[in-house]
Amino acid sequence: MHKDAKWAKQIISLQDSEGKWGIFHSLAKPTTKNITTEQALRRLERLGYTIEDECIQKAVSYMNDCLIGKKSIPDYREKVHDWDIFTSLMLSTWIRRFTADNSVANKIAKQWADVISGAFTSGTFNHEEYVSAYTDILGLKPGGGRLVDFVNFYPVSLVRDCLDEKTEQAVVDYIISRDYGIYYIYNRKLAVLPEVFESKNASYYLAAVELLSKYVHARHKLNFVIDWLNDNRNENGRWDMGKMVNDKVYFPLSDDWRKKETREADCTERIAKLMVDIL
Repeated sequence: MHKDAKWAKQIISLQDSEGKWGIFHSLAKPTTKNITTEQALRRLERLGYTIEDECIQKAVSYMNDCLIGKKSIPDYREKVHDWDIFTSLMLSTWIRRFTADNSVANKIAKQWADVISGAFTSGTFNHEEYVSAYTDILGLKPGGGRLVDFVNFYPVSLVRDCLDEKTEQAVVDYIISRDYGIYYIYNRKLAVLPEVFESKNASYYLAAVELLSKYVHARHKLNFVIDWLNDNRNENGRWDMGKMVNDKVYFPLSDDWRKKETREADCTERIAKLMVDIL
């Protein structure tokens, strides 16, 4: 219902003929002039764009070409971790957020699922087993940089439909109880609810929960979030997270937030969808 919003039109107008927007990697808040491909995709996804839309088809085609080596993303090669492993992880994640019909992205998702499963063989996370599986399956090279922690946006999104039920539940338990949340999304413990509901922090918390809600066999572990959301309904039975959550990433969905009713409608739309996903 927001696909004709001015936000979407602005972003689509900046897409180039290859299907990309500037450099690829950055999930930070976009700037007016320099939006990255990831920022554009995340915002368009929020506004309701799917693989049925031409702009997403172009972007997925571009990402597929980069994934198979036909093209390359125009980013500086970071040295913090193995850039080839990290790039394939990012590309595969975004492709699979829009379509499960890509054999190369699906193969990479299976590899990451095997790495994560290897780390939870005993039922709880074992770092040494993670390092071993990571090295064996992903082929970490000596001097290739540090391992990618799987509790970040990319692996958590990528393997959401690739784990067996037992592993899936163990993984979600581990993520919820982890002190540092999900990297790139929310950097606090998910078992601890945000103190202030009308805040960007609460919006980012919801983004982390939205990721975990895709783990079908572990949704019941998020019932405490449902209780928190119900406790924060207003007198109309709806939700309003306040003006501060307008970050041009998760909100707004509608064109104009000058009316409180419009802001409330956007917040209610997002939260109601999350509650349905959990329940």
